[in-house]
Amino acid sequence: MNILLFGKPGAGKGTQAPLLAEALGVATLATGDVLRNATREGTSLGKKAKEFMDRGDLVPDDVILAIVGEALARSEYSRGAILDGVVRTVPQAEGLERVLKTMGRGVDALLAFDVDNDEIVRRLGGRTVCANCQTPYTGRAPGDRCEKCGGTLMRRRDDEPAAIRNRLDVYEKQTAPVFDWYRHKGTRVVTVDAVGGVGDVTKRALKALGR
Repeated sequence: MNILLFGKPGAGKGTQAPLLAEALGVATLATGDVLRNATREGTSLGKKAKEFMDRGDLVPDDVILAIVGEALARSEYSRGAILDGVVRTVPQAEGLERVLKTMGRGVDALLAFDVDNDEIVRRLGGRTVCANCQTPYTGRAPGDRCEKCGGTLMRRRDDEPAAIRNRLDVYEKQTAPVFDWYRHKGTRVVTVDAVGGVGDVTKRALKALGR
C-alpha cells in the first residue's frame, strides 16, 4: 500500500506520516530524509545531489526521484510506504509513477489534509525547527534545544507571515493540476479535515482510507 500525503505547508503531513505508517503497518518515506541520507552515505546519486546543493541550486526532480526509487527498493518498503513530500507538481507525479511502475507498484491513494490559510499562518508563524535535524516544534522559542538531537531551534525565514502567504499562493497554483492528474488516472483521492487534535486527525485519516 502506497499512500501519498498532500497538503499545504503546515497542514500536519510530517506529524501524521509516522502515525499513519504505524497504524497501516508500512514505513514512512520523506523526500528530505532520503535526500539527506543519500548525501550523508555518499551514494553515487547522493554525490550528484550534493553537487547541486553545494552550488545553492535546487536538486532536479529526476535526481530526487531516482533517490526515492533507491529507497523504495529496500526491504523496509516491501509492504508499501507513506510518501511525505514526494509530489508537489504534475511532473513529479509523472516521475513517481514511472519509478513505481518499474517495481510493479503504484499510488493506491492520495490523502490530502485540509486546513484553511489563516490557520496555516498561525501554525507556521509559531513554529521553530532544529537547525541540525529539522525536527519542527510549536510554541518553542528560537535558541531552545531540540529534544531529539540537542541542536539549536531556529525560525526559518519562510515561516515569516509574508513568506507563508507566498508559499500558500504557490501551493494553490500547483494543487489543482496534481489532484486532477491523479483523479484522471483513477487514483483514489480523499480529503481530511486536519484541524483539531493530532489523534483526532489520525482517526479521520484512517477512516477516510477505510481503516
